[in-house]
Amino acid sequence: MQKRILVIAILLFGLGGLFAVKFNPPKPIELESGFLFPQAYELAPFELVDQHKQAFTNASLQGKWSLFFIGFTFCPDVCPTTLNKLAAAYPDLNKIAPLQVVFLSVDPKRDTQDKLLTYVNFFNPEFKAVTGEQTQIFPLTRSLGLTYAMVGEGENYQVDHSAGYVLVSPQGTRVAVFKPTAALGKPPQVLNDKLISDFEKIVAQYKPSR
Repeated sequence: MQKRILVIAILLFGLGGLFAVKFNPPKPIELESGFLFPQAYELAPFELVDQHKQAFTNASLQGKWSLFFIGFTFCPDVCPTTLNKLAAAYPDLNKIAPLQVVFLSVDPKRDTQDKLLTYVNFFNPEFKAVTGEQTQIFPLTRSLGLTYAMVGEGENYQVDHSAGYVLVSPQGTRVAVFKPTAALGKPPQVLNDKLISDFEKIVAQYKPSR
């Protein structure tokens, strides 16, 4: 009789834990500078080339975190500001977890590999600068949730583009976006202290979905 009571007690304790998990799920991560997607999203297959003329594909995202942002080397303000800020934040980000910064040029007509090499080396030679055909770039930017559009005609056209960053997991899935804030007279930007804090929170609680 006592053994039966003990078994029932154990079962009830287990059910109590199950209901506690069901009705009290883990508190979502609150980010200061962005948004954590409720589930990871697979990226579109892509085949790009980096500044060293090496292939950069979905396989290049495996085993490390990746921080993507899009732009072009003729960008007058947002891109150089972003690269400069990421160069300053990179040592702290990389201490939290292995991370690669990926500058995706959406202007392949003007941004050759040699141009990208010179451009990104000015900020940090460890950063990746990648580009490719528009047929490869567009599906990737769409699955990252970033947008761009060519503006103007002739050789001096500009490119309107998203100013945020997208965080990709070591499994190659999109997990978070960091959104810039605008200040009067300055290009929109993500604040480094908030970016570093948010990245640490995400890494600490991240569990691969597969």
